[in-house]
Amino acid sequence: MRSLVILPTYNEIENIDDVLRRVRASVPDSHILVVDDGSPDGTADAAEALGAQLGNIEVLRRASKSGLGSAYRAGFTKGLAEGYDAMVEMDADLSHDPAVLPDLLAPLSDGRADLVIGSRYVPGGRTPEWSRARLAISKVGNLYARTMLGLQVHDATAGFRAYSNSALGKIDLDRVRADGYGFQIEMAYAVQRDGGRLVEIPIEFKDRVLGTSKMSSLIVVEALLLVTWWAVRDLPSRFRRRAPVVTGGT
Repeated sequence: MRSLVILPTYNEIENIDDVLRRVRASVPDSHILVVDDGSPDGTADAAEALGAQLGNIEVLRRASKSGLGSAYRAGFTKGLAEGYDAMVEMDADLSHDPAVLPDLLAPLSDGRADLVIGSRYVPGGRTPEWSRARLAISKVGNLYARTMLGLQVHDATAGFRAYSNSALGKIDLDRVRADGYGFQIEMAYAVQRDGGRLVEIPIEFKDRVLGTSKMSSLIVVEALLLVTWWAVRDLPSRFRRRAPVVTGGT
């Protein structure tokens, strides 16, 4: 199975070498696409230099910071055009452990899933560094999305996930406009509505050690508003197409 690991970056010079080496070690046969939004700190140059050493690393340079959702759409579009069987989303700040990549890809490889989500909220999933308030906000947001949209996953906002080529090919990426948490919810919702099979595997989510987070409260508000809009828009048909979800490891 040919897989493409997509890493959106903006000012990740402190993490880029480590994350690329660890991804390469975890999934040696995968290709890596760094989608860099004009990082002024030289992230793109560093990624290209390491790619010359390790191989199978490409940098897609974009002129300016355009958002997480936009970066993944660009990566998916390129991956579909080049015929990859699976495409992975993951953060470049090492919040997502590259060692989990084989487990994330396995349900796609054996045909059990169309979307595999690295979940913080299934048995075995953990957020050890989060405050109770942060954990509560995240869980309530996921409960709201699950209730309003009929989503059959516990962690719809998770950003560590793998899609099959067939699942992504059914989605009109030009019409996916959300960013951040809203993007992750919208994509999971689209896969489920198209009859895709969703699997969650437990992960431990760690806060970044180096660099600065790009998330903001506006992204959270956007996600809640979009979930409400999608629920109202799709109310007549939301129960017509359901797909079973398997929770657990590989």
